[in-house]
Amino acid sequence: MPSKKGKAGFVQQRYLLSVLGFIALAISYVQRFCLSLAITEMADGHHHTLSNVSGICVTETLNRNVTVPEKELEFDWDEKTQGLVLSSFFWGYVMTQIPGGMLADNYGGKVTVALGVMLSSFGTLLTPYIARSYGPIALVGLRLCIGLAQGPIYPSMNRLLASWVPIEERGRLGSLVFAGAQVGNVLSMQMGGFLIRYTSSWTSVFYVFGSLGVFWLTFWMFIVYNHPNQHPFIGTKEKLYLSNTIQTNDPRDVEKLIIPWKRIFTCGPVWALIIIHIGHDWGLFAMITDLPKYMKSVLGFSVAQNGFLSGLPYILMWFVAMSSGFIVDSLIASKRFSVTIIRKFFVTIASVGPAIGIVSASYSGCNKMWAVFSFTLGMGLMGTFVPSLKVNALDLSPNFAGTLLAIVGTIGCLSGTVAPYIVGLMVPNSTMEEWRNVFWLSAAILVVTNIVFIELGSAKVQPWNETTKRKYKNNSSENVSPILKPL
Repeated sequence: MPSKKGKAGFVQQRYLLSVLGFIALAISYVQRFCLSLAITEMADGHHHTLSNVSGICVTETLNRNVTVPEKELEFDWDEKTQGLVLSSFFWGYVMTQIPGGMLADNYGGKVTVALGVMLSSFGTLLTPYIARSYGPIALVGLRLCIGLAQGPIYPSMNRLLASWVPIEERGRLGSLVFAGAQVGNVLSMQMGGFLIRYTSSWTSVFYVFGSLGVFWLTFWMFIVYNHPNQHPFIGTKEKLYLSNTIQTNDPRDVEKLIIPWKRIFTCGPVWALIIIHIGHDWGLFAMITDLPKYMKSVLGFSVAQNGFLSGLPYILMWFVAMSSGFIVDSLIASKRFSVTIIRKFFVTIASVGPAIGIVSASYSGCNKMWAVFSFTLGMGLMGTFVPSLKVNALDLSPNFAGTLLAIVGTIGCLSGTVAPYIVGLMVPNSTMEEWRNVFWLSAAILVVTNIVFIELGSAKVQPWNETTKRKYKNNSSENVSPILKPL
């Protein structure tokens, strides 16, 4: 047990890292999805006439043969083109996760996270110019580049957490960091809607959100370090505590890690994690990229209402993620249930809850409040995936946490790559019946992939996590809470 003597440090550096990591993911998600709302004010490729289009909610006082009045938008892009633009981010995103995770495992995640946010921010700032000057094909290329930049962020952050966060704090600190994604979703929807409405320009969302990333970068580079052993300002007590409770290697102290590719790809729990990621990412990305379009084209919300209401599910998701993180840590500390059982239980809530919610919303008809309630409650319950699904890669392999999450994320995000495009093909007229088929498909994918995780998933440290330099304790059993108490 670490000595009670020594400098405690004014600020616990693992908490400061977690806060900055939270902000990094919030900014990256804002930049990733702000186009989903902005495109509803940028482009519209069709105009509905009430006499020949069914399943669209409009004001009852309109006559049936009157064309729905629509604001003239800047670009004439049809639904297929918009789906292509929205999905192009993920083409680049899936390409750089594995290289980014490998770099993070061998050299640390600080620089890879910084480069990802910096390049993504510059791309976001350039978006209005590229769209106006060169058209949708060039915008597809820019969004692909933003995806390339953001690919390493998640696995690199995972590696940093593996080096800084003990298992008994993994639920709450992991929830804090990864819940940044939900906050980013909220900001992209609600703050985006506010900016568009009060600046009367869709370009404002890209200028504001791009600038936020550049501002964050100055703090990250001077405050964050790859490992507690490298940090010049860490207190003695915190350093001793972390050195006795975390079994990940300092990238400076060991030779380059040899990744056991064959053992990883023949590991059942890894494939369970990949499959559940496919289901989760499909449900999440389909809703993030297309819910604003549903709110506008079917339910008839204005841009300000659209931004506010589309953001509600992610506000609840953030609260659920944070509270469930504390619950998970408490359950692990109690030792009444295995870590595997705890992870599976919370992953199930994150799959079944959204499936029920989005199907219920699809049968709400023109009852806008019931649709909003169903979306909000269902997608809000997805927040329990943060202290379960998102930290499971750390359970399986702390030393290869970056690479493992990159592999899982790359394959899982293939669904995010195709989801917006497939949705665009399924809803050519944006009618309620077409959208109902989309929601049923998403619900089925969520439930089926969850069943696979229940059967094959695990929270045990896998034998291939061991290195010749240092072996992970208790590699053949469940993760258990260390005897040492946190500071």
